[in-house]
Amino acid sequence: MEDIAGRWWNGIWGRLGRRDVWLTREVRWKVAARAGDSENGRMLRWEFDTEDEALAMVKRLLAADAGGQWRKQPDSPPPQQA
Repeated sequence: MEDIAGRWWNGIWGRLGRRDVWLTREVRWKVAARAGDSENGRMLRWEFDTEDEALAMVKRLLAADAGGQWRKQPDSPPPQQA
């Protein structure tokens, strides 16, 4: 079972502009990022040994995207990989 440590959303609705980022931990820390909506979006995933490394990736993802305004979301599970 994964623990959700954080979730962010860029505040844009719609399949082209929406971005989501999740920080989860099972044994290792995992970061998942989706570009687009839940039906057609593209998922990228990374695994890290430490929380600091995972949070550094989250910070890079949030800094790299120029669209919308990132907001921390209530903890919720990341989408399952199809």
